[in-house]
Amino acid sequence: MVARLIRAGSARVRWRAVRDGQAAVRVAAVAAGLRTGVLVLLDALPDTTAGLARRGGWAEEPLLEAFLRMLSALGLVHAAQGRWHLTRQGRAVLADDVVRSSYQAFSGYHSGLYRDLERQLTGGAPRRDVVDHGELIARLSQAMDPFVTEILTAHLREHRPRRIIDVGCGTGGLLAHMLQVAPEARGVGIEQDPAAAALARATLADHAVADRARVVEGDAFRVLGSLEGEADWVLVANMLYYLPPEEQVALLRAVAARLRPGGAVLVISTVLTDSMFSRHFDLLLRAQQGRMALPAVPDLTARLRAVGLTPGTVLRIAPGQPVIAVVATRPGGRGR
Repeated sequence: MVARLIRAGSARVRWRAVRDGQAAVRVAAVAAGLRTGVLVLLDALPDTTAGLARRGGWAEEPLLEAFLRMLSALGLVHAAQGRWHLTRQGRAVLADDVVRSSYQAFSGYHSGLYRDLERQLTGGAPRRDVVDHGELIARLSQAMDPFVTEILTAHLREHRPRRIIDVGCGTGGLLAHMLQVAPEARGVGIEQDPAAAALARATLADHAVADRARVVEGDAFRVLGSLEGEADWVLVANMLYYLPPEEQVALLRAVAARLRPGGAVLVISTVLTDSMFSRHFDLLLRAQQGRMALPAVPDLTARLRAVGLTPGTVLRIAPGQPVIAVVATRPGGRGR
């Protein structure tokens, strides 16, 4: 068998193509289990195929049976005593929102980019993923939260801020964490996507910090300009690259104007490298409406300096991933 594979040609390339294809099928199948609601229905109540079809409103019972057997092959469901049950692995997929959003995003707009690329290359309309999938993007961004919270904790204990702004707060997890680390602080989260803003408000309530924070829904430029007073600490995490380069400078200038002398902004960003994911993400951004693109590290630090901020050391915060953190301070004043 091995000899036949070697004689057949590019055995390693063929094997990788098959392996990659099977991985793509797995992602699409799990996402379909989430999108159709099959996994949620089985989590609520084990059922026969016929009973599940009635609950889901599905007419094609034989097709549903085949789909359930596929989900069983993936280890998400199993049949026992004539009923389908969710497995421990299936419950784990439902329980972790980062897992759920990963399957949904990578089976959706992340891979849809390539299915649609030929149309765009021939002059078709740009993509609208950032506009249409804001909530899903915010949920997927939570995957970086464990790396961000570590650096946030260290800097917040050093700066001891009393007023915090989270620009592009997403689901609100990082804003809630900052308020827990800085119990004397009050915070404002800014989020443009209505569904993500609703999730952020729920997160603040769940973490018992809603009395010290509010989420303002709207364009970051407008909200920053409407806020009164100065902030000690601003977080700009995983959102700067959703703006064209000149608007990135404008946003950083608006942030700098909101900082008190001696205040600081922490920028978290995926950056442009030669890694596969970095190149994929840059392509995804360039395919969107507007002239979005990932920043290279020198470009990012230059933009911080251009608005009068002093950037510190750039740190890689996620092992194996092109994600960096840099703290930039507004000159003047004295730290607390």
